[in-house]
Amino acid sequence: MKKIILFSVLIPLFLLVIFIYKTTFIWLYERYIAADSYYSHGFLVPFVTAFLIWLKRKELVNLNLQTSNWGLVLIVAGLTIHIFSLLADVFFISGFSVIILAFGLSLYFLGKEVTKKIVFPLFFLVFMIPLPLVAINAISFPMKMIATKSAVFIIKHGFHLPIKNEGFQIFFPNASLIVENPCSGLRSLISMLALGSIFAYLLKSNATKRVILFFWAIPIALFSNLIRVILLSLGVYVYGSGVTKGFFHDFTGYLVFIIAFISLFLLWRGLECRDSG
Repeated sequence: MKKIILFSVLIPLFLLVIFIYKTTFIWLYERYIAADSYYSHGFLVPFVTAFLIWLKRKELVNLNLQTSNWGLVLIVAGLTIHIFSLLADVFFISGFSVIILAFGLSLYFLGKEVTKKIVFPLFFLVFMIPLPLVAINAISFPMKMIATKSAVFIIKHGFHLPIKNEGFQIFFPNASLIVENPCSGLRSLISMLALGSIFAYLLKSNATKRVILFFWAIPIALFSNLIRVILLSLGVYVYGSGVTKGFFHDFTGYLVFIIAFISLFLLWRGLECRDSG
């Protein structure tokens, strides 16, 4: 009976949160669907959080639903941050206040025991909050430079092709390629960190191996993106600059994710098998 009453409260409360954060959610939606968005995966994050909580359902069902006043503190803090963020038009901070509010609501209505069990699923909501565009530009700039210079070095010394670069532009005798922001590797890095955190969470091992698995997502993302820049460069060398606007360009984007996902999965499986063995 207590749980039925709880759900009858949570549903209208959920709708109230949507209403209060309407402006922030609109901002999130616009960032997700923007051209060359780095956060198109943002739509999936709440569903992943819900799924990860669902996986814990057997552990959660018998836990004590004891209200914690610390939850009320976090609720007030989250809503206060949200109000001041709206007044300052800083939606990035308002987005993070959603996570503070989620922890507060969990503590207040579900209690410490339940919240402790779902800390990671709630924390995973971080990956749905886009970084400010200023931060994205600051991070993607050096990443583009590294990707460009690395690709040129590998193609020049590994494939022995006539190639050079000026800034982010790669030159061949009869064509050229500009490494744009989407090819910086930042999009892959953000997605792989989110995916790496899930694999680390699901890894049945100690905290050290989980941290190692999570941070391995960084070189995996950068390496897979480097493969994309190399493939695009070779495509431009063979077929001309037009190849960057067609199927091949999109195909290399999907290939980056496939390579990174398989690499993370194999690393996860390797650590799992080592522990079970």
